[in-house]
Amino acid sequence: MTITELPATIASGNENVNSDPNHVVRRRRGSNGYEEASAAMNSSDGYGRDADGGVAVNGEESKSAYKYSYRASAPAHRRIKESPLSSDAIFRQSHAGLFNLCVVVLIAVNSRLIIENLMKYGLLIRAGFWFSSKSLRDWPLLMCCLSLQLLPLTAFLVEKMVRQRRMTERVVVILHITITTAAILYPVLVILKCDSAFLSGVILMLVACIVWMKLVSYAHANHDMRQLAKSMDKAETSDGDYSYDVSFKSLAYFMVAPTLCYQLSYPRTPCIRKGWVARQFIKLVIFTGLMGFIIEQYINPIVQNSQHPLKGNLLYAIERVLKLSVPNLYVWLCMFYCFFHLWLNILAELLCFGDREFYKDWWNAKTIDEYWRMWNMPVHKWIVRHIYFPCLRNGIPKGVAILIAFLVSAVFHELCIAVPCRLFKWWAFSGIMFQVPLVILTNFLQNKLQSSMVGNMMFWCFFCILGQPMCVLLYYHDVMNRKSSAR
Repeated sequence: MTITELPATIASGNENVNSDPNHVVRRRRGSNGYEEASAAMNSSDGYGRDADGGVAVNGEESKSAYKYSYRASAPAHRRIKESPLSSDAIFRQSHAGLFNLCVVVLIAVNSRLIIENLMKYGLLIRAGFWFSSKSLRDWPLLMCCLSLQLLPLTAFLVEKMVRQRRMTERVVVILHITITTAAILYPVLVILKCDSAFLSGVILMLVACIVWMKLVSYAHANHDMRQLAKSMDKAETSDGDYSYDVSFKSLAYFMVAPTLCYQLSYPRTPCIRKGWVARQFIKLVIFTGLMGFIIEQYINPIVQNSQHPLKGNLLYAIERVLKLSVPNLYVWLCMFYCFFHLWLNILAELLCFGDREFYKDWWNAKTIDEYWRMWNMPVHKWIVRHIYFPCLRNGIPKGVAILIAFLVSAVFHELCIAVPCRLFKWWAFSGIMFQVPLVILTNFLQNKLQSSMVGNMMFWCFFCILGQPMCVLLYYHDVMNRKSSAR
């Protein structure tokens, strides 16, 4: 019986309350006196509740129960406890309320900045921001994008012929190299020849890179399945039921599926949630419009009123980069949410594609290395499957294999930006390769300091606050200089 309880006759449910009111006190004194009362208090919170949160007595009985609860002699401090915001306890607490506060403050501050900007400069979005008559000149890029779909058909025919043993392995390798090379060179030549818009060129190069990676995975996976089938035929094992087939249906599904790694079958969901797809599509339209608004209203004026960061005043360049960093970060986060969460999930839902791990919690990355392994899972799985482990299997050291993976990534980042800009300054290439020493530095600091925040802060500073705004300014001014010199 706890200190908050009434005498035994009441606690046991007896309606007769005519027993001695000092019964409880006398009984406790008879047993162990003050220790029993203190122990009873420890099982209660001092407000008429037991340790499990239940009220000891109800109704009118609770009034008399207060006489026995939280006596003046009962200890108020019983255990060693830390303050919730102390360094030892802060990560064991829930910070949902502080997170909500940050969201409210962020919305309030940015709403004020948006209103202030609109009052000062007006609406800067051009009438032809989304659709313009000048976009009709980009039709060669559209035709190039459509004709790229013939390359997977060619790769399928090659695999079909080698499946029927009409080609040697050497010829198959040469044909696949030719097909994958055409998937990159053909769009590059079309973009450089046509006077197209930058956005159209970027979209075409992204599609070309995706097609290239899918074709590489298709050829590599089929080659590996052929080797496995041959090895099993030689072993003549009865328990090895390994099927290898070349199916156009599997290839067609793979080319539109939200993955870069080919396999004969994928985990599938049972049905399509049409209402869910509609809600995600509405979000996609809203966040795409928000991204366009930030670009037109904030980023373009800042960039146009800036100088070349490597040719002007150093302090002025730093001020421009920092001023550009916040809207650039918002655009990058909107891009990530629109593409990796909304668009890929919409595509996966329409195709009943089951594996929806398109990204991990990269925002909690402790090092640059962790970030690159978590923020873009389709590309990460492709690099691990078709570059990293093949290098290790061929005897290449782990460090060199990582360097090769970053080198391939840097080349394609440069292609996706430099080709639409028609300018090869290697800024994007250098920015990706600069991640290699940052990976080494953040891994060293993580192991040395044993802190999960140092690497995370370095990632946010170098990648999102300084790196991307600097690249935007460099490419913009180099493109403007090229256009002025061409005139």
